[in-house]
Amino acid sequence: MVSYKDLGLVNTREMFAKAVAGGYAIPAFNFNTMEQMQAIVQAAVETKSPVIMQVSKGARNYANATILRYMAEGAVQYAKELGCPNPQIVLHLDHGDSFELCKDCIDSGFSSVMYDGSSLPYEENIAITKKVVEYAHAHDVTVEAELGVLAGIEDEVSSAVSHYTKPEEVIDFSQRSGCDSLAISIGTSHGAYKFTPEQCTRDPKTGKLVPPPLAFDILHEIEKRIPGFPIVLHGSSSVPQEEVDTINKYGGKLPDAVGIPEEQLREASKSAVCKINIDSDSRLAMTAAVRKHLAENPSHFDPRQYLKPARENMKKMYIHKIVNVLGSNDKL
Repeated sequence: MVSYKDLGLVNTREMFAKAVAGGYAIPAFNFNTMEQMQAIVQAAVETKSPVIMQVSKGARNYANATILRYMAEGAVQYAKELGCPNPQIVLHLDHGDSFELCKDCIDSGFSSVMYDGSSLPYEENIAITKKVVEYAHAHDVTVEAELGVLAGIEDEVSSAVSHYTKPEEVIDFSQRSGCDSLAISIGTSHGAYKFTPEQCTRDPKTGKLVPPPLAFDILHEIEKRIPGFPIVLHGSSSVPQEEVDTINKYGGKLPDAVGIPEEQLREASKSAVCKINIDSDSRLAMTAAVRKHLAENPSHFDPRQYLKPARENMKKMYIHKIVNVLGSNDKL
């Protein structure tokens, strides 16, 4: 068994407590590649922000579980090399779908895991979450659970419709499961197509889709029932229109891609929401830079030539999220 503490990682307990008290949110960025990891660490160091590096089940299958674990260990050392003596980096399992997967991640050095039983019957969700919590807490690993279902598709997680979290269930669920944080559903969604055109209105000046607002009334009701308890928002990419436009300009096809407005995420981050998940925006930033570079430099074939601008574009996006949306900068 590998302890995350030996890798220089931390769990989420202290950073979430500080975030809730301080009125900001911790960035939770998914990563699959070295370039994503480098960009995340560079952005976190430059902004003096704690950060959660998330790995989905699909990412572990794609890149190899051992490689990703050593990349997280390398991220800590890389942050120190860049001038951050005490980086606060979490290695987190995103959307674990079984006790066995969560256990395997804990045994291999993860400092935080999410068990997602949101699609299961309520009592079964509690029972398996509690089993994960008991094993995780024995190793000082923190656990995120989910109550409510997000629509959209991201890796192996998919649902055609969303089901908002029921505020009347959160006290019972959090107490009986023992989870350390709770992912809720208030209108965010996975993927780059978070809403259908029918769910949106169109700006008469630009013709762009305007998504429906998040259900802040549900969030505030949940805060009243479990005051100070760490809340998580999944599916919170904003799907920057400039990246979508670049992708489409250089041969891509992402019609009507739309995300969560940043001003709504900014408002959420000032509440008990202390962790906001961002994945699709990184994918869009990387793909936009790669498409643009190859279109403008058709003779290039060295991956470093197009992955370097991709890394820079992701870093720019991460810094923007940390400073202008989540407010986690200057917290180390």
